[in-house]
Amino acid sequence: MNGLRLFAVACLGLLAAACSEQKKADVPADTGKTRITFATDWRAQAEQGGFYQALATGEYEKRGLDVTIMQGGPAVNVPQLLASGSVDMGMGSNSFIVLNLAAEKVPVKAVAAFMQKDPQVLMAHPDQGVDSIADMKGRPILLSDASVTAFWVWLKAKYGFTDDMVRKYTFNPAPFIADQKAIQQGYVTSEPYTIEKEAGFSPEVFLLADEGYPGYAAMVLVPDAFVAKNPEAVRAFIEASAAGWTSYLNGDAAPGDALILKDNPEATPELLTQARDKMQSYGIVESGNAGVGGMTDERWAEFFKIASEQGVYPGDMDYRSAYTLDFLKPAAP
Repeated sequence: MNGLRLFAVACLGLLAAACSEQKKADVPADTGKTRITFATDWRAQAEQGGFYQALATGEYEKRGLDVTIMQGGPAVNVPQLLASGSVDMGMGSNSFIVLNLAAEKVPVKAVAAFMQKDPQVLMAHPDQGVDSIADMKGRPILLSDASVTAFWVWLKAKYGFTDDMVRKYTFNPAPFIADQKAIQQGYVTSEPYTIEKEAGFSPEVFLLADEGYPGYAAMVLVPDAFVAKNPEAVRAFIEASAAGWTSYLNGDAAPGDALILKDNPEATPELLTQARDKMQSYGIVESGNAGVGGMTDERWAEFFKIASEQGVYPGDMDYRSAYTLDFLKPAAP
């Protein structure tokens, strides 16, 4: 199940302690490769497919990296694992996570963004007069607690939505299915498919990114200390991951899918295939001119402007400390 995973806390202490016991020598004597533990933001799924593909096809290994992917879940707090040094790199689900770290002055930066479009969507029942996001004004909208402090602020700013529209979303689609007037959040790669399977109808789907929402997703987050000590390994990880994403979306995805299914037996080949198709058709990974994994100062400035004007962050916050473009190839003209 997808959603914004900002700061899940259950069982975190146990997980962090277990992770901290892992040996993370920069260059293990037995392989001569830089060892990296990369924590994902949710259970293994197609939305992480490029990283699994890079691992399965040897893209990391041939660049001198020994990568272990640690799958996430409801009890995994990636920012805290990074801040505590329990993992070397982690996956950032959305731009708010990155700016939250900067606001708290946590020395962790986004070094790449492998989803140029945040896959967040709003869904409506068909034939209910909802032809755009603007048509949702005044209707009940099912949102998770994390979403209320994230993309909801953009929806309020752009469409004049009000907090009395919010209903609690617990990642159970039953309330949405039962109420034809309701709107529900989701990922374009996940919840629409779930609704089709469980309710037998195709919901109207509105991708926030296609309406101007400027956030990134599937970012690679790295502590400043690791960046300073291993700059070439950071660059190699980004290059390998970009190759993995390109292969996963445009080539034979079987190697990556095999690792995903091994880590998460609850996933199915059909689920992975439809998610990959959605990422392709909506341009989630491959869109814009920044390249696979790319970021720009302009996008970050736009995102910060929206969030700060809504009071999420102080206007004088050093938001540029949240990310670096140093390891990315120049954007196409």
